[in-house]
Amino acid sequence: MTKSDLIERVALRVPHISKKDTETVVNTIFDSMTESLKEGDRIEIRGFGSFQVKIREAREGRNPKTGEEVKIPAKRTPFFKVGKELKERIEERRGPDGEPGAGS
Repeated sequence: MTKSDLIERVALRVPHISKKDTETVVNTIFDSMTESLKEGDRIEIRGFGSFQVKIREAREGRNPKTGEEVKIPAKRTPFFKVGKELKERIEERRGPDGEPGAGS
């Protein structure tokens, strides 16, 4: 699903709000989440999961082409941890053999 798909689905569920306003709402949510993560805050959406920023320490790596050692600087990386409820909802769609749709 892309952001455009999400905007389209929200617009279909809330027909009294224009598609342009729906796009503004979705963009505002994503912008707010991005700002919170930039500030180092943790975002928790109950029943869905949580987002946080993890710091990856500087380390030595290798250039795969030449084998030469390369210094990889420290960086901040967004990390998502799926919530229990979402995990269960996804799993209930699977049958005992693990095939999608078998449990529907």
